Amino acid sequence: MLKHASIIPYIPVQDVARARKFYEEKVGLKPKELYAGGVVYECGNGSWVFMYPTPNAGTSKASTAFWSVDDVAAEVAELKARGVVFEEYDFPGLKTENSLATGGGAKTAWFKDTEGNILAISQRIAP
Repeated sequence: MLKHASIIPYIPVQDVARARKFYEEKVGLKPKELYAGGVVYECGNGSWVFMYPTPNAGTSKASTAFWSVDDVAAEVAELKARGVVFEEYDFPGLKTENSLATGGGAKTAWFKDTEGNILAISQRIAP
């Protein structure tokens, strides 16, 4: 049954070479293997993500995936130092301050990759 199976997030990209440069140089991911024209990146705790080529990359207006971290402010600072630009939001119920939004038991920051995909970094916090 699926409740016992691992689930692997996808990151759709139009230009694999451009996206690899972003994910490897700015985000700091290390490629595990090349697969089906894309790249598998291993992340923490045995998790991984598959970046694959498609002309539909960057068309979603919602977050593609998020990394769960212990210190979101430190991660944001490190990524900003590498040139990652974070989104700033001011919507009813969601406002970022210095790239961070707090609510729903988490502190979260969002950024877009070179393909227009929205990704997030999130830290659980006590209510």
